[in-house]
Amino acid sequence: MNLPTSDDVAAAAARIAPHVVRTPLLRHALLDQITGGTILLKAEPLQRTGSFKFRGATNAVLQLSEAERRAGVVAHSSGNHGQAVACAAHDAGVKATIFMPADAPEIKVESTRFWGAEIVRFDRNTADRDQLVAAFAARSGAAIRPPFDHEHVIAGQGSVALEMIEDAAAQGLAMEELLVCTGGGGLIAGCALAAEARSAATQVRPVEPLGAEDTARSLLAGERLANPPGGSQLCDALLTKMPGMLTFAINQPRLGAGIVVSDEEVMAAIRFAFLRLKLVVEPGGAVCLAALLAGKVHTRGRVIGAVLSGGNVDPAVFAQALAG
Repeated sequence: MNLPTSDDVAAAAARIAPHVVRTPLLRHALLDQITGGTILLKAEPLQRTGSFKFRGATNAVLQLSEAERRAGVVAHSSGNHGQAVACAAHDAGVKATIFMPADAPEIKVESTRFWGAEIVRFDRNTADRDQLVAAFAARSGAAIRPPFDHEHVIAGQGSVALEMIEDAAAQGLAMEELLVCTGGGGLIAGCALAAEARSAATQVRPVEPLGAEDTARSLLAGERLANPPGGSQLCDALLTKMPGMLTFAINQPRLGAGIVVSDEEVMAAIRFAFLRLKLVVEPGGAVCLAALLAGKVHTRGRVIGAVLSGGNVDPAVFAQALAG
């Protein structure tokens, strides 16, 4: 395995800086009051394509060889990675093909199509997305850029934590814990590498939805464990089968204990983000805020960072959350 390093994260941050938005690090008096701590929220819904995924996708696309650029790029995604690869490929003049589940939120499908990508739908319950993508790559010569288990993707995602550490320091603050929304583990792997190099006292912890807490269980077991079939589909951005090989190799020795939140807690967090923070946050992007609001993290008197990882929420789900 070719694992990225903290140096790769720093290089990726510099490489993608001209292309990505340096999203703000937010505080809110009510959230500090509720938690008794100093809460720093990274607002990645304000990133291009509406999520942190644009960082890793851009880093990956910018490093394609000339032959790969001619053949194009292919990825599978429930939405956020697909949009990100499509946008990054569009900017670079590279053809993109995205395999998306048939039940992916339409807002994510349309946003992916907007950037000119060819979309291929599949049934996530019966089809093996990795096999589908591999077969397409074999036929077309397209370069595979998966949503999390790739060294360039992981390195690019780590720029989230680098910015948080720098912006916190500019306020005279150092994060004692950093909560990161976790699906396949690419974002948190990059963040863990960044924190290890730039803020070693910061404990990085994964937050996952109930029923899809494969990283939390895998950390306890010391090996990669799969999620059981079925379960809630609310946090669609975090519904991976199991941690990636690369991501788990990075995360196992570096992460603190996992945190798990319910659908009800996630919906309450979406509502709080809109009413108080004036941000639209999707379910998968709201799990860290949910953990804070539900009191699942020791916050009193402490500085806690949390990533709001995306804002591409289905309108019907958003309306349901606001209705309470």
